[in-house]
Amino acid sequence: MSPSNTPPTKLDLQKDRGLSVTWHDGATSFYPIAYLRRMSPSADARALRDEMSRNPLTVLPASGGSSGKPLAAKGAELVGNYAIRIQFTDGHDTGIYSWDYLHSIDPQKPAPTKPT
Repeated sequence: MSPSNTPPTKLDLQKDRGLSVTWHDGATSFYPIAYLRRMSPSADARALRDEMSRNPLTVLPASGGSSGKPLAAKGAELVGNYAIRIQFTDGHDTGIYSWDYLHSIDPQKPAPTKPT
């Protein structure tokens, strides 16, 4: 198992804030709820991100669901030993966030530099 596929030692989901992850090497990451929803690895979310990269005028779906309340997590469950699935208040629950994927989208990681 590669280091990025190794399960975290601690997960803490604060439903209205985000997901805190403590990795096996002691590093920590924090993923805000809206960021997790936007970066969902589900097929529909990937398609939306692809469309947005091609067309900046893409109409975005409403967030927060029909209740008008801010987006939050309803809950989460482990998927085997390799991922977590998060259920959101807007009804989205099909994204499976593997440990490798969470490492790759860590908002605290510096963005890769582009060659000049």
